[in-house]
Amino acid sequence: MVSKLPPNQKETRLFPVLHYGSVPVLDRQGWRLRVFGEVAAPMEWTWQDLQAWPRTDIVADIHCVTGWSKQETVWRGISTRTLWQRIQPGPQARFVMVHGANDFSANLPVRDFLEESVLLADEYDGKPLTPEHGGPLRLVVPQLYFWKSAKWVSGIELMIENRAGFWEERGYHMRGDPWQEERYW
Repeated sequence: MVSKLPPNQKETRLFPVLHYGSVPVLDRQGWRLRVFGEVAAPMEWTWQDLQAWPRTDIVADIHCVTGWSKQETVWRGISTRTLWQRIQPGPQARFVMVHGANDFSANLPVRDFLEESVLLADEYDGKPLTPEHGGPLRLVVPQLYFWKSAKWVSGIELMIENRAGFWEERGYHMRGDPWQEERYW
């Protein structure tokens, strides 16, 4: 039997909570999602605005850089492709920096951000996403290590040049492909 796990990963049925610093509890009433940077014009939406957008469901395996993998996780949210259709990316936008609470950020090439299974998730396993798991809104990028699935998302910056996000500045790999074991620099 061929393993569905990347090299040096172990399956867990739990959903470990890992993060740096305290868990912010964000009020959905005052929360905003901003898109800025290499775009024709910055844009901003409220929580209510986003709830009217088309919803997408995915089932995906997730892989943490610390060595655990959880298979067949169930997420619901807004496809990043749907977001991309609503903004006017600049012609030179090649990278995305996803910003979250507590100065957290994660960088991605646009090609990874726009993969079919990538979501701005607000539900996990049929329930609203809890703050511990990144609620109210979390990026889910199943094809990369889970640190790229930024928690507590509040901003998306389109960039011409790649730049390190929070964990990349601290020694994590700039891309993070679990099948290639791109864990650290």
